[in-house]
Amino acid sequence: MGVAVLAPLPACAEPLTPPPSSGSSGNSEPPPEGTYLPGPPVIDHIEPISDRWLRVYVASPAMGRLVQVQVLLPADQSKSRPTVYMLDGRNAENDNSGWAEHGGAVGFFADKNVNVVLTTGGAASYYTDWQHRDRVLGTNKWETFLTRELPPLIEARFNGNGRNAIQGVSMGAEAAMMLATRTPGLYKAVAAHSGCYLLSSELGQAQARAIVETWGGDSNNMFGKHNDPDWRAHDPAVHADALRGTAIYLSSGSGLPGEHDVPGNPELRDAVLYGGPLEAGADTCTRQFADRLTQLHIPATKSFRLTGTHSWPYWADELPRSWPTMATALDNTN
Repeated sequence: MGVAVLAPLPACAEPLTPPPSSGSSGNSEPPPEGTYLPGPPVIDHIEPISDRWLRVYVASPAMGRLVQVQVLLPADQSKSRPTVYMLDGRNAENDNSGWAEHGGAVGFFADKNVNVVLTTGGAASYYTDWQHRDRVLGTNKWETFLTRELPPLIEARFNGNGRNAIQGVSMGAEAAMMLATRTPGLYKAVAAHSGCYLLSSELGQAQARAIVETWGGDSNNMFGKHNDPDWRAHDPAVHADALRGTAIYLSSGSGLPGEHDVPGNPELRDAVLYGGPLEAGADTCTRQFADRLTQLHIPATKSFRLTGTHSWPYWADELPRSWPTMATALDNTN
């Protein structure tokens, strides 16, 4: 079974059905595009959430609009530091980061000497460059934005030192691995939790199409029809050799109820029913990808939990577990 579904509020896995506002009929007009004339990417403006937590609005020629990311800054901003990019899953909210709301990122990174860039928006997008603009999901040129446009702006504005890492959950885990394989050397480390990384396989393509289409998008607009070579071009398993030299952390649970799946917990009321099967699928996919890395003699740190559903509390637990792998690669001992 394929996966790539990220839980919205409340923090549990959910069935593959879009929210009422998603325009899932296929007849909705696309989201509004562009508030500026095309030109080089620039930081348009910044709004503080707190003294060290910022909303940063980037004018993106690739996306044709202002794109909001959120940036967490270290206490000591006089020193240059690495940057960690963190991707959400299928239900990514336009004005919030799941990592900030549910994943514990704000507190965890408070004493770390890193910049943290949290994506907002990008629901069902795979954070990739789509072939065509979608009537419902709009323009998706996330790979260009995240790998070409955004990093130089973050480096220059927030005293980056040129060393990056990327981390994601569910759909964002697949996207993180995809971006790492397609831009070798950009990321010193990649951490991926509860994803599926065999995109061009029959199973992988089916689950990816399900993610896009249950959100109201046309999956052919992403990588084309079934036999389009773009599917294979974006498959992390096919291009896993590009990860050689990158520190890798993989995690998944078995899908069986675990310590966070407490009966009666209103925030996880659907986690066992829906998140169990989803996580079981993610576990299968993650183990297959781990086997692929082993075949290629590419080392990876692996966390295969005996229990755990497809839900935020388990991903929040994996953040500190994955940090030593990432920090070592970033030469950051905090």
